[in-house]
Amino acid sequence: MFSDRNRDKKTPEQFQDVSQGLKKLYRTKLFPLEDTYQFHDFHSPSLEDADFDNKPMVLLVGQYSTGKTTFIRHLMEQDFPGMRIGPEPTTDSFIAVMHGDQDGMIPGNALVVDPKKPFRKLNAFGNAFLNRFMCAQMPNPVLESISIIDTPGILSGEKQRISRGYDFAAVLEWFAERVDRIILLFDAHKLDISDEFSEVIRALKNHEDKMRVVLNKADQINTQQLMRVYGALMWSLGKIINTPEVVRVYIGSFWAQPLLIADNRKLFEAEEQDLFQDIQGLPRNAAIRKLNDLIKRARLAKVHAYIIISLKKEMPSVFGKENKKKELIANLGETYLKIEREHQISPGDFPKLKKMQELLAGHDFSKFPTMKPKLLEAVEDMLANDIARLMTLVRQEEAAMPSQAVHGGAFEGTMSGPFGHGYGEGAGEGIDELEWVVARDKPSYDEIFYTLSPINGKVSGAAAKKEMVKSKLPNTVLGKIWKLADVDKDGYLDDEEFALANHLIRVKLEGHELPGKLPEHLVPPSKRHQEIDMGE
Repeated sequence: MFSDRNRDKKTPEQFQDVSQGLKKLYRTKLFPLEDTYQFHDFHSPSLEDADFDNKPMVLLVGQYSTGKTTFIRHLMEQDFPGMRIGPEPTTDSFIAVMHGDQDGMIPGNALVVDPKKPFRKLNAFGNAFLNRFMCAQMPNPVLESISIIDTPGILSGEKQRISRGYDFAAVLEWFAERVDRIILLFDAHKLDISDEFSEVIRALKNHEDKMRVVLNKADQINTQQLMRVYGALMWSLGKIINTPEVVRVYIGSFWAQPLLIADNRKLFEAEEQDLFQDIQGLPRNAAIRKLNDLIKRARLAKVHAYIIISLKKEMPSVFGKENKKKELIANLGETYLKIEREHQISPGDFPKLKKMQELLAGHDFSKFPTMKPKLLEAVEDMLANDIARLMTLVRQEEAAMPSQAVHGGAFEGTMSGPFGHGYGEGAGEGIDELEWVVARDKPSYDEIFYTLSPINGKVSGAAAKKEMVKSKLPNTVLGKIWKLADVDKDGYLDDEEFALANHLIRVKLEGHELPGKLPEHLVPPSKRHQEIDMGE
């Protein structure tokens, strides 16, 4: 009988899609462990269906007047309800900017009782917070794919001593667990990181993979100052974030105003393009992010259970409970080391020692549950087997919808036309000119061509190679240039093809990417009719 039941238990879970699979795993395997060992009192409220179903969210964090609200307006190219912009702290609320059929505001107290929104567990932060939380809904194409969370400006100087009435860092940590991207905004014009901002960045620890940094308003200073500000920012962040990996920093001015100092226009364009691509990829990567967050949560829940079990085991059954509790809290670091050795758990999986000690002080250790192997086995099985099956499903879902990306607003401005990113540069140079762009420099390329002793108007691959390697480009790149330049694929280069090869070498040396296939405007004039013939 026991063996039959055991066989049933090992039958793999069947999932319809990733979202359903995550919900089922959480409810049946992870939640029972969390609930039994009071995980929600110590770390994070339980997850709801809306947490698995909601659109990707972007959390904007920064000191006041760094351009957070303006950044959202720039992305959407539209004002949103409740928006206020100014040099002093203007946004004093958390505003979730989400898609809706018509413009409107939903106050915090109503928002946390809506089962379709992923905010129900925020009611734990009380009225002081809920009065400063709202949802701005509007029909905007950008919001069809993502939601954006605007946050109150982080205070500096005297202002940061005025209490907000709720735990600001804890609220941000709650959001950080659930969002897909955290964007930290800094003002290049006045770069100072206040105590409250340092505390906030530390609260976002363990979510560095979601973090991106924007050095905003960079058009207000010249290139030399910008280099210094960038260096100072990286140094400050290195001290606060304290990880070996460098956080990605995007430099620019994220608003639709003329640049004050236009020296770095090309840099700003390239940086904005990179940031937009990062945000546009969020819907496609949402499933893997939710899966990753569930794994992180499961590992923490497992460690938490071991801590609770270990503390319970040490408690006396009758006398001296209070003294023993104090002793166990004081020696919690030793308990961590014991669990680490006993269960081969990485030190990085443990909750922060100081915070855990503070939380434990308010609990009755004698009421902690004892070891329940089946609950721990279920989570182990989930991490070892079910997650791998879900990962396969994630890849299948991604392959089925490769074009899913954020559209509308500022994302459309760099899509096509002469102001699209890289238009008329590199391999795109001369795209809308009647004359063949390579012809400009062809006389100088011809001089080299005729020194290579062409036979019947062509030079061999060996002769061309001797000249091409002078560029010092690696063979992999030169091989690609050869394939692009040998248009008629005869293994030789005529004078036009040789000029084209040199043009592509120059494109690469100037730091541009080579095209996958030769663009029409770069095809040598004498080969254009052949192209048509070959195509037919």
